[in-house]
Amino acid sequence: MARTQLFLASTLYGAATLAAALDAGCFEAADRRILVVSNNAAVPEITPPLDEGPGFAALRTRFDDMVSWNEAIHPLHPGGWSPRADDVPIWERYIRSLWGLADDSIELIVESIQVEPALAVAAVFQGAPITVYADGLMSYGPTRNKLGALVDTRIDRLLHLDLVPGLVPLLLSEHGVGAEVVPTEDFTKVLAEVAEASADAGGDSLADVPQGAALLLGQYLSALGLLTAAEEEELHLEMVRGAAALGHKEIVFKPHPTAPVHWTEPIRAEAARLGCRLTVLNTPVLAEVVYVKSRPALVVGCFSTALLTASALYGIPVARTGTKLLLERLTPYQNSNRVPVTIVHALLPDVTDAAAVRAWRSPTPQAVAADLTPLVRTVGYCMQAQAYPHLRDEAAAWLSTNLTADTWPYFKRRRLTSLAMPGAIPSKLAFVPRNRTVRRVARRARAFKKAALG
Repeated sequence: MARTQLFLASTLYGAATLAAALDAGCFEAADRRILVVSNNAAVPEITPPLDEGPGFAALRTRFDDMVSWNEAIHPLHPGGWSPRADDVPIWERYIRSLWGLADDSIELIVESIQVEPALAVAAVFQGAPITVYADGLMSYGPTRNKLGALVDTRIDRLLHLDLVPGLVPLLLSEHGVGAEVVPTEDFTKVLAEVAEASADAGGDSLADVPQGAALLLGQYLSALGLLTAAEEEELHLEMVRGAAALGHKEIVFKPHPTAPVHWTEPIRAEAARLGCRLTVLNTPVLAEVVYVKSRPALVVGCFSTALLTASALYGIPVARTGTKLLLERLTPYQNSNRVPVTIVHALLPDVTDAAAVRAWRSPTPQAVAADLTPLVRTVGYCMQAQAYPHLRDEAAAWLSTNLTADTWPYFKRRRLTSLAMPGAIPSKLAFVPRNRTVRRVARRARAFKKAALG
């Protein structure tokens, strides 16, 4: 029986991770390797898929064939569809016929197993073993959804990049799934190939990007409801001010691909006011390609994974902004962005603290294991206590001795109270959040304060 491996990817970064894993020999031999491309954009009809991204040609050579998940399930959206249990046999026969799989033995390699389309693909091929690969900081956080025995018992391992050396992923650990590192040297080699292919495909899109500039990474957080548009604009302006205060006269802003174009105007005006030259990079290249081609002197962002690739993979100085506000805004507490924000806030210096940025050095794996690991495991337990009951005593011990003004932003008193953990609201006051009269008085007080100020 022929053996076929199906590699599901929705981003160029994810496809590069797969290419690096293949180069490193992370997968056993197979008769066919098929890249399954999924475009998870809100409106995929007007958003280019990853196979149309700059530099994709360098990744395509690793696979025998390429197919589109969107085309296979059209007109259904890959981000919100999964087959009904009764329809699974029909869908499997259809997909096998469409992709020429016949009766091949299937192995699945998917990202983001907690949501569709990975769950949908896993459902279609019910008997297939699953390898999960992580393409960002979320792998260090807990599994956010219950997967069910038809999925979690089939997962053999988690492949991830070593973005925070010394920190072990929590993702899927509750199921006994082992984590394996995709070698950094293989990943950086693949990114160098992507950078070259990007230039060969249509001229060097980074030709106008100055060498050694400060690179600012936009994330379009207001679209996620985490910040208002005004707050996000201020966050971008803070990046510019911080870079200028550090002496950078050349600044490059890489906006999120879906961010409004007019957002760059206040940034350009602020850069001019501070005597800096701003270059806006609208080409949808990976931030890592910019690292390879233009070698920034500093990378500034909020909680983008690209901050850690700059630091861990390329040794580029990094700084953060806005993370303390986001730790406060993320709701519910279980929001899967909480661990990425926690890691960036705990590890990186604030761009407004010039002395800290200049003095910062990447922590050693030993320092990460001693300081960051207990924090991340405690936050992970508080996020998903039911999935990680074995972490309760460890989390309680850490909270009992480490809750300070510096660490409180990572936690919510109400959450600690619901889990009966150190830092909880005293039992005599526990009735207050649920008391209707108290809440009504508090709402009136806030209304009066707002009227007085405005």
